[in-house]
Amino acid sequence: MKQDIVIPKVEDVCLAVVHDYNKTFKTNDWNVYLLNEKDIAIEMVLILSRGYDNTRKTATMRHKVESLPANSGIKIEFMQDEVLVLNNEFKVTFFANNKLYDKTFLIKKNTIKTSAQRMIKSLNKRGIIIK
Repeated sequence: MKQDIVIPKVEDVCLAVVHDYNKTFKTNDWNVYLLNEKDIAIEMVLILSRGYDNTRKTATMRHKVESLPANSGIKIEFMQDEVLVLNNEFKVTFFANNKLYDKTFLIKKNTIKTSAQRMIKSLNKRGIIIK
C-alpha cells in the first residue's frame, strides 16, 4: 500500500547556480550545476526543470546523467535572464546504494543575484547553493 512505500531523504546532493564567463559570446551567464557531495557515485540521474509564476510558464526541460562521481559536480542547464524572474523548479531523481531518491529543488523568483554568491569549494567558483 501507499503507506508502505519508503522514500529515503536526499542528503549531500544539491544544486548550485553559478555566474560563469562564456568565452565564446564574451558574456557572464547563469548556469545550474548538480553537485554530488556524497562519498559514492549517484547513477541514472534524471532532471526535469521548468519555470513558472501565476500567469506564465516555460517548457519543461529534461536532462539525464548516467553517473555522477562522488564529490563532483556537472553543469546541467543555462538559465536565461528572462527565467530568473520566475520560480524555477528542478526535480532530481537518482539511484544510490540501490535505492531510488527523489527531491524537488525550488529557486524562488528574483533570488539569483551576483550579491548572493558565495564560494563553492567543490566547483572552485562563486555561486548560490540550492538545498
